[in-house]
Amino acid sequence: MSQTMRHRWLLLGACGWVLLILMFASKFISIRTSDDYGEKSIAQSGTEPGTKVVVSTPVSGPETPAVKATTNLPSALPSATDWLDVSEKRLDLLSAVCKNTSAKTRDPVNKFVMDRIFVCDKHKILFCQTPKVGNTQWKKVLIVLNGDFATVDEVPEDIVHRHDKNHLRRLSSFTPSEINERLRSYFKFLIVRDPFERLISAFKDKFVENPRFEPWYKAEIAPAIIRKYRRNRRVTTGAAPAAGLCFREFVRYLGDTDGRRRHLDYEFGEAVIHWATYAELCAPCQIGYSAVGHHETLERDVPHILRAAGVEGLVEYPAIPPGITRYNRTKVEQYFAGISRPEVRKLYARYQGDFLLFGYPPPRFLLS
Repeated sequence: MSQTMRHRWLLLGACGWVLLILMFASKFISIRTSDDYGEKSIAQSGTEPGTKVVVSTPVSGPETPAVKATTNLPSALPSATDWLDVSEKRLDLLSAVCKNTSAKTRDPVNKFVMDRIFVCDKHKILFCQTPKVGNTQWKKVLIVLNGDFATVDEVPEDIVHRHDKNHLRRLSSFTPSEINERLRSYFKFLIVRDPFERLISAFKDKFVENPRFEPWYKAEIAPAIIRKYRRNRRVTTGAAPAAGLCFREFVRYLGDTDGRRRHLDYEFGEAVIHWATYAELCAPCQIGYSAVGHHETLERDVPHILRAAGVEGLVEYPAIPPGITRYNRTKVEQYFAGISRPEVRKLYARYQGDFLLFGYPPPRFLLS
């Protein structure tokens, strides 16, 4: 009997040591989770925290709040009053830039824009999707608010982007008078992120990892870009190759102003939404948005956007993997390594409106 008890105590002791070792080791394991932008979360030692982007003048970098792994919200959220101040500054900046910048930021509210705006009539919400900025998660929120599912965790991944199945109507599906009424009276919002990081995310998702249900990016779009923008037959250095396509060639295509890009964009059709500017996608100078969220402060913005939209407590935003929203200057520098300053400046010229409209500072470390 005593020998049996001794074995039991030894077994319990061994289990206890195993649990302690696992708990200790977990603190040093980088959890790499896929996000809906098609990239992985990056160990924080490779990131550079910036400063806030919520003021009305350019600053040194996007805000990067810390996130606990056990929750989808930071431990200390700003008060409703603080966030209203932040939101007002963002909207004031947007209005000021719209008044003082060129026509680049003044794309009309055409069908292309209205196709990007999803409608929740039940709660009078309009959401303009900006691809590579967490749209999958916001679509889940709208699907739940429409009443099709009780929680975001119940929404099947395969129907989120199937608009014939998810019951999310686009603004373009309504009559002109219905459109005007919704634009006038509904809560309207969009989410943005650093424009160059967004382009890197689009490149990785569509040309490197390339979901198998979107084979045309590698099979058709990448070869078309290579044919027009490769300067020699050898794969250039400075970025990861993607079916032969390099990030440098992607940058040349995006920054081209001689008409070749527009011709390709016409051929690519809906695919260009993944790298179209925010002005082209959402017409922020024409539509009076009620709120603008920033990817870099998403953990802080989410609860306040839901509150401002009048749906707080009705739906929970999906859990945000720790560190996934953090601005990563090191990653940006790595992707732009080997790309000439003139090529970067051409790219910036195209997306300058996005930087200005939403308070993102120019990437001077790349431009000069």
